[in-house]
Amino acid sequence: MSDMGNPGAGRQSPSPCQPIVAFDFDGTLTIRDSFTEFLRWRAGPGGWALGLVKLAPALAAYARDRDRGRIKAASVREFLHGVDRRTLEVEAARFADQAWPRFMRPDALKVWDDWGRRGASRVIVTASPTITVAPFAARLGAEALLGTELVFDADDRITGAFAGPNCRGAEKVRRLKAAYGDAMTLAAAYGDTSGDAEMLEMAQEAGFRVFREKP
Repeated sequence: MSDMGNPGAGRQSPSPCQPIVAFDFDGTLTIRDSFTEFLRWRAGPGGWALGLVKLAPALAAYARDRDRGRIKAASVREFLHGVDRRTLEVEAARFADQAWPRFMRPDALKVWDDWGRRGASRVIVTASPTITVAPFAARLGAEALLGTELVFDADDRITGAFAGPNCRGAEKVRRLKAAYGDAMTLAAAYGDTSGDAEMLEMAQEAGFRVFREKP
């Protein structure tokens, strides 16, 4: 998969006649939010409950402003601050292996595989951190992965900040054009929330909440 070591970095290069198809991840390919589930799995029941208590002010703020980027950043600081990159990569791979059978939508996987057989360049465009989605993307055989990037310090540990905007809404379109060029077109796009609206609008075929099957 292109640039999976540094997902979303640089320009992608599908052939001129190769269709590009974009899939949201959480709720589209999966039955629920993968990053929340990863944090819950990693923290364990006690650690998760304690973390939610500490996040109470951030959760109250989210209830008022609905700023998904802010609450996600607060969650990263609470549950992942100081974790080194390699540890997070190993844990993300373990989580993906364990979660896959109960997590992936069968009807979404059929459409994903169908586009693959048709020779499409399939890109996952997600608001979740690329580092936690990467093991799923690798198993899917995705040609590219674009998502929210975490900041690591000089010791390669998570600071709790994002390297750029939360990858949702108009940011998904910006990231796609940064990867494939301003003149790019999407043969199809699939999503399930308002955060996918702009991406769906630029697609020749837009699938909104078309996947409903559960494992």
